[in-house]
Amino acid sequence: MAIEIERKFLVTDDSYKAMAFHSDRIAQGYICRQGGNSTRVRVRGEKGFLTIKGPSANGGVSRFEWEKEIPVEEAWELMKLCHNAIIDKRRYLVKCGAHTYEVDEFYGDNEGLVVAEVELHDENEVFEKPPFIGKEVTGDGKYYNSSLTRFPYKCW
Repeated sequence: MAIEIERKFLVTDDSYKAMAFHSDRIAQGYICRQGGNSTRVRVRGEKGFLTIKGPSANGGVSRFEWEKEIPVEEAWELMKLCHNAIIDKRRYLVKCGAHTYEVDEFYGDNEGLVVAEVELHDENEVFEKPPFIGKEVTGDGKYYNSSLTRFPYKCW
């Protein structure tokens, strides 16, 4: 079993776009959410993925995550089973020090929200922050993608 360890931040400006070495459009939805567990289907570029996540631990820093690549056609079919809205976003990859930040710029009902995540090997790992990093929102459930399908940013 894999444990995902990440920290999440609000983004203060769009300088990440010039710093990005890659970006993809992502559509994702949630087939099931219960007790902190979620089953997600995602299309990223031309690839499909099925992901199962467990409840967050340690203030939202870590959680169980299992992900499997699936044919993109199957991912689009599974998307039909998703509850509520589908998340629509562009993910930018930005290298900073020894880490790569994933910066998500949301569209649709979550237009205007931009968050950055950095994955770590250890919960206490030291990491460099790029200049566009703002307030930390790790563990704040309203910023979870699964929450954004039920309570989108436009309603805050």
